[in-house]
Amino acid sequence: MSSLNAKTYEPAPSQHVAFLGLGVMGYPMAGHLARAGHAVTVYNRSEAKAAAWCQEFADSRQPAHAPTPREAVKNADIVFCCVGNDDDLRAVVLGPDGAFAGMKKGAIFVDHTTASANVARELYAAAKAQGLNFIDAPVSGGQGGAQNGLLTVMCGGDAAIFELTKPAAMAFSRAYTLMGESGAGQLTKMVNQVCIAGLVQGLSEAVAFGQKAGLDMNLVLDVIGKGAAQSWQMDNRGKTMVADKFDFGFAVDWMRKDLGLVMDEAKRNGARLPVTALVDQFYADVQQMGGKRWDTSSLIKRLK
Repeated sequence: MSSLNAKTYEPAPSQHVAFLGLGVMGYPMAGHLARAGHAVTVYNRSEAKAAAWCQEFADSRQPAHAPTPREAVKNADIVFCCVGNDDDLRAVVLGPDGAFAGMKKGAIFVDHTTASANVARELYAAAKAQGLNFIDAPVSGGQGGAQNGLLTVMCGGDAAIFELTKPAAMAFSRAYTLMGESGAGQLTKMVNQVCIAGLVQGLSEAVAFGQKAGLDMNLVLDVIGKGAAQSWQMDNRGKTMVADKFDFGFAVDWMRKDLGLVMDEAKRNGARLPVTALVDQFYADVQQMGGKRWDTSSLIKRLK
């Protein structure tokens, strides 16, 4: 059975593309590119997963996998990537077996990793020096957004290059927006994570408070979700928090990685983030409770 949920694909010119990194996000993102009619070559550190991806999308246009990033990208017009962090990104991009060593002149590297703005700017400069192009393009929407092809993508880089990538990227996106020059995509994703951290802590406290007060919290969420308190977190995580279910979604470990990027950037630019710093430490508590892979809504576990 396909890992993708139903999506209507807008007609776009078919291209040779590569996708590096087939994790919970990259696997379905690459699948949407294949379903949209692109010739996709994939690379993953675990070659067995890349082979499984090719088998799943065998009815698409010539799916293939390669043993190194360099070999995966050699025919690609656009290379998409979604890996873990700055070091993982450098590992697949740089060096003799990295993507930049195999990309043809003028090809475009689109990075969907949530990474630092510094590494985005570093790789943008390295790409330009080799006659290549680089767009930083972190995503929001989680695993569900990737499976449904409805991710929100925040991009940084050159406007003309961004426009060349948009038709293909819309295979897995609901919004694909240029935020500014190189690094702006990553900075926008940091703003996104700051917003989420505060919202989840507030929702956690609200649910815990209501439960202590003896209220029917499912009913409460139905009512207040129609007013000013409404949020994506409330709509999608409120009732699972009431039910004490956290074995899904965006992992606490990943959120702590992202908030680490936020706090590092805040040290550089002088932003004051007292609530974000506090919530980051609350997530450290959840990790100590054994919740490294729990959904970020598990903040409420600290309050029970």
